[in-house]
Amino acid sequence: MRDGFVKIAAASPDLRPADPAFNADGIIRLARRAYDDGATIILFPELSIPGYTSADLFFQRTLQRASDSALDSILAATSTMDALVVVGYPYIKDGKLYNTAVTMHKGRIMAIIPKKNIPMYGEFYEGRWFTPAPESNENVLFRGEMVPFGRFTILRFAHPSTLLVGCEICEDLWVPDSPSIGLAGAGATVILNPSASDEIIGKEEYRRSLVAMQSAKLAAGYVYADASYGESTTDMVFTGSNMIAENGTVLSSSSFSSGTYIISEIDTDRLSYERTRMNTFPSSASGYEFIDIDNGERECVLTRNIPTHPFVPADGKERDERCRKILTLQAIGLMRRFEASHSEKAVIGLSGGLDSTLALLVASRAFSMMGRSQKDIITVTMPCFGTTKRTRSNAELLARALGTSFMEIDIKESVMSHFRDIGHSEDDHSVTYENAQARERTQVLMDIANKNGGMVIGTGDLSELALGWATYNGDHMSMYGVNASIPKTLVRYLVRYVADTASDGSSSVLYDILDTPVSPELLPAKEGVISQRTEDIVGPYELHDFFLYYLVRFGFTPGKIFRLASAAFNDVYGKDVIKKWLCIFIRRFFAQQFKRSCLPDGPKVGTVTLSPRSDWRMPSDASASAWIEEAEALQI
Repeated sequence: MRDGFVKIAAASPDLRPADPAFNADGIIRLARRAYDDGATIILFPELSIPGYTSADLFFQRTLQRASDSALDSILAATSTMDALVVVGYPYIKDGKLYNTAVTMHKGRIMAIIPKKNIPMYGEFYEGRWFTPAPESNENVLFRGEMVPFGRFTILRFAHPSTLLVGCEICEDLWVPDSPSIGLAGAGATVILNPSASDEIIGKEEYRRSLVAMQSAKLAAGYVYADASYGESTTDMVFTGSNMIAENGTVLSSSSFSSGTYIISEIDTDRLSYERTRMNTFPSSASGYEFIDIDNGERECVLTRNIPTHPFVPADGKERDERCRKILTLQAIGLMRRFEASHSEKAVIGLSGGLDSTLALLVASRAFSMMGRSQKDIITVTMPCFGTTKRTRSNAELLARALGTSFMEIDIKESVMSHFRDIGHSEDDHSVTYENAQARERTQVLMDIANKNGGMVIGTGDLSELALGWATYNGDHMSMYGVNASIPKTLVRYLVRYVADTASDGSSSVLYDILDTPVSPELLPAKEGVISQRTEDIVGPYELHDFFLYYLVRFGFTPGKIFRLASAAFNDVYGKDVIKKWLCIFIRRFFAQQFKRSCLPDGPKVGTVTLSPRSDWRMPSDASASAWIEEAEALQI
C-alpha cells in the first residue's frame, strides 16, 4: 500500500435466494481468493447473505436465523484476513428490519451500516420489508460487543492513512442527495456500494455513467458490487455489473458474471491531493463517527492501466475528437486575441519542425474562422548554420499548400556580424553560438510584425517550457503562444490528425514533417543531415511528459513517479534509464522556472499548464534539493 495505493475487490458470488449457508460458502470462497490476490477491501452485493430477492421470506424467523449462522461462518472464515470484508445482511433492531452492510475485519464486526433510501417504485418493493436508516448513529449490542449502527460511519485505516471508507447501499446512489456526498465531505476517500441492481436495456450504460460521475464529483474512489444472476428471475434479471472507479475513471468493470470478482488499485493519496487543491471541496465531519481499522501494510502490486502518454487518449476515435477540440480551442484563443489587438497580420517563424507547423495550422484555422485571407499570415523561414534542405523545403511547401505569404531571410551574415561584435568565434559551438541564432530569429520576427501591424505567434510547447528548452528572450518570447499548454507527445498527434483529415494538399508535407527528427537545428548539419537531435540531449519527451503530468497535476513524489513510470514503460526503458531522465527532469524543471515566470499569454486547453498567471506559481529560485535527493536515492 505504498504511495497511497489500496487494492479493492468487488465480488458477485454464486448464490441462491433464501439459502444463506450456500451463499456464505460462495462469499467465503471469493473472499479468500481476493485476499490472496492482495485485496485490502472485499465488497459483496446488497443482502448477499440471504439473497436480495428473498421477498416476504425476510420476515421468516427461519431465514433470519440462517442468515445469523451464515454471518458467523463468514466472520470465522475471514478472522485471519487483514482485510475489510463487507457483506449484505438483514438486521433486526427494535422490531424493525434494516437492509444493511456489515463491515468486518479480522473476525470482528466494525460497524453495521443501514440503507437510507428504500425504493418503492417500478420493480422495487423494499418498503414492504425494510425501514430507512435512522438520522443519527447509535451503538448496538451485536454478537456480544457494542457495535456502531448508522449511516454516518467512516472506517479509518492505519495503512494507507489517506484511506477512509464510507458506505451507501444501491438506491442511495440514485437519489439527488446521496449519503456519499456527506461521507466524502467528512473525509471518506473511498465509497463502497453493495448493490442489487437488475438489468434492463440501457441501464448498464446509465449506471456506469452514474458511478463514474459520482466518483468525479466526490474526488473519490467508488466501488460497486452487484448481485449476480443467481438471484431469482421471477420478475428481474441480475448480471453482476461490478465497477471500480476513481475520480471519474472506471478502472475495472464486469457484467454478466457470477462467482467471480473484479480487482484494482485506488490511489487514495491522489484523491487526497485532489481535494486539498480544490478549495471548493466541502469539509465537515460533524455528526460522523470514525472507526479505526488497525491494519498492517500490505504490498500492493499495480495492475491498473497506467498510460505511457497521459496527455493522449489511447482510443483512436476519442483521440481524434480530442485533437479536433484542442485545435479549435487554440484557434478561438488566437482569434479573440486578434480581435482584441486589432492586428492586421500573423507572423510565424516556420522552421519545418513540428511545433512551428502546429502553430501555423492553428493560425490558418483561426483566420478561416475569422473570414480572413491566408495571405495575412506571414510565414518566415530563417536558415542559418544548422538548417537542412529537408526542413527548409518543408517549411516552404507547407506555406504554399496553406496559401500563406512566405519569406526567406538568411540570417547567417547577421549572426556572424553579431559574433564579431561580441568577440565570439564562429568555431565555438557553445550555448552562445546557439542562442545568438534563436535571438536573431526572434528579433527579425518582431520587427516584421511591427512593420506590418502584426502579431508574432509563439511556437514553443509545454514540454519545452517544463524543461526550459528555449532560448530566453529568443524562441521563449512571442506576442501569443498558441502551443503553450500542448505537450510534445500531443503535438505529434495534433499534426497527424490534420494530415489525416486535410483536403488542401498539405498532407504529404505534414507526413514528412512528422518523420523528421525533433531538432532546434542550431549546430551545423553533417553532410546535409540534422546533427542535433533534441531527445539525445534532454531525453525522451514521452518520459518527460509523463514526469510532468504526475508532478504538476497530482503533486506526486519522485519515488511514486518512478514507480508508475517503471510500470508504464516496463517494456520500453530500463529502470536505470528512467531514473537518469527523472533526475534530469527535476533539475531542469526547477532551474528553468525563471523562463516560465515571464511567459507570453497563451490558451489553456488541458489540465496541465505552466502559466504563471493561472495554474503554476513557483519561485524562480526555489530549491530542488528535496526532490533531487529522493530521486537520486531510488533503488533500481
